[in-house]
Parts: sequence; structure tokens; C-alpha cells
Amino acid sequence: MADKIRIAIVGYGNLGRGVEAACDKCPDMDLVGIFTRRGPESVKAKSDAPVYYFDDIFTMKDKIDVVVLCGGSATDLPVQTPMLAEHFNVIDSFDTHAKIPEHFEKVNAASVKGSTVSIISVGWDPGLFSLNRLISQAVLPEGRDYTFWGKGVSQGHSDAIRRIAGVIDARQYTIPVEEALESVRACENPELTTRQKHTRECFVVAAEGADLAKIEAEIVNMPNYFADYDTTVHFISKEELDRDHSGIPHGGMVIRSGKTGFDNSNNHVIEFGLKLDSNPEFTSSVLVAYARAAYRLRQEGASGCKTVFDIAPGYLHPESPDELRKKIL
Repeated sequence: MADKIRIAIVGYGNLGRGVEAACDKCPDMDLVGIFTRRGPESVKAKSDAPVYYFDDIFTMKDKIDVVVLCGGSATDLPVQTPMLAEHFNVIDSFDTHAKIPEHFEKVNAASVKGSTVSIISVGWDPGLFSLNRLISQAVLPEGRDYTFWGKGVSQGHSDAIRRIAGVIDARQYTIPVEEALESVRACENPELTTRQKHTRECFVVAAEGADLAKIEAEIVNMPNYFADYDTTVHFISKEELDRDHSGIPHGGMVIRSGKTGFDNSNNHVIEFGLKLDSNPEFTSSVLVAYARAAYRLRQEGASGCKTVFDIAPGYLHPESPDELRKKIL
């Protein structure tokens, strides 16, 4: 086998641990280090990969082929991705949709300066869902897109509930409305409001003596999170939450309903769906596939920032182009 692709992980939360597991599934990859802002001695890696302080990464430029950034989009990635892109090939999962163009410009400038390859906003949305929206629009120019998320845990919404006074812990599930899905799949091209597309279901552990009615009212009326949705709140024990809601499942569907023919007489539906037991582990697996692409592109002399729209699918797969044509074309 050719030399393995040397991967470094920055950040060791759920996403970082998922990347560690994904690398273990890829014979063409070698995890050479985990880099953290915490004390390395406090991090217990599941693999035998060494753990270093974040700042040590700059002393290891000749030992790393691709850095996979596993921080958050709010504060970590806007700083870390351009900082590291000047020195390394990098992958991130930046998912603040409205700020992707701004993030791209900053990372691209750093990558061009450092002659590296960066791929941003990798995951499933943005990421695989974005690709499917692009392909579906290109194939069916006369049509309409719909994106549904869930059933799955929204970590941001769960955190918003936990910040309410009297709440000890919580999980929030986003659930597609079945009637809306059926209408889209039937090519009815419905105009759907936010409330008509998804519901929200909350499982809340409250402190002893807390005002449950007040907590419920704060949840269902919370602007930007729950006010625009039909929201159900269940109060349960900590034991029930730990037993029944400890995972991080998610998923969703991208659907395009379109028409063809001079008279638009034929209807078509393109649907791409995901059902994920572990949102971070699946996202990590996408990141690792795109790390392979970044390495190959750099080997060919490419540089600058890319998105999933710019990467030929063959670069993601460990097999050679010849093998792909034989086996799966």
C-alpha cells in the first residue's frame, strides 16, 4: 500500500471522537495526533494516538497531511480554520449557513497564501444534503426543494432548554410532519410554513419544587427556537432521560419535486434521506472521506478553499479510478 494519509484531530468532543473511530475504519489513514486546548493528560483517547496541546501542532508540519477540525461553528472554526489553513490542509464542518461565504473568503485567502487545500462546511447539512440539492436542481430545473430534519436530537435547542431556570437537563427532538411529507412526495408542491413542516418534542428534567407550568411556558414561547413550532413538553426523571434519551440520533430528507415535458405532464420526485444513530459519528465519517480528497488534491498541486460542490466524488473513495469503473460504475 502507498504511504498512509497522516491525519490530525483538533478538538476532542463528540465530533473528534467520531473522527478517531472513522480513521480506524480506513486502512489508508494513520491518526498521528489529537490536539486539544485542555491538558493532554486529561484526555483519554480510545485509540493509541498521542494527545498534544493545541499549540504543539505548528511544530509538526512535516508529520501531518490533513488536519480535521472538530470545534464549534460559533467561536472555534471562524478562528481556527483560517489560522491552520495557512500551514496545513484542513477540513471543517462549519455549519452557520448564512456565514459560509464570509468563512470561505477568509479560509481561501489563508490557503492560497500557504499553498494548502481546505475544504469547509463538510458534513450532511451543509454537505451531503447540499450536494443533493445541487444535483436535483440541475436535473429538474422546473421544480421545488424541500428539506426536512429529524427525527433527531437538536443539540442547540436542548442546550437552550437547559439554560432555563429550574431545568436540570433536557433533550429536544425535531420531528417532520408526516402530512407535509406525504404532500411533497405526491408532487403537490405545497407552500409550507415553518410550523407545518416540523414539530418539536422536549423531554425535561426539572429541579424539585420547580414551577413546571412556568418552565413549559418559557419553552413553547421561546423566540427563534420554539415559538414558531407546535411544541410538546414532557417532564421526566433524570433516570428516564439517561435511560431513554442518552444517544444523539438524527437524520432527515432532501426532496425535490419536479416536472418534465413541454406541457409539464410528467411528475418526478428525487429524495435523499438519512437515518443516523449517531449524528456526530456520521458527520465525522463524512469529514474523513473529504480529508482523503484534500490530500489527493494537494498531491496534484491544487490549493485554495473548496466546498463539497468542487470535489469530484472519486476523490472520496479509497479505490483507484480504474477500480471504481470496474466495480461500481
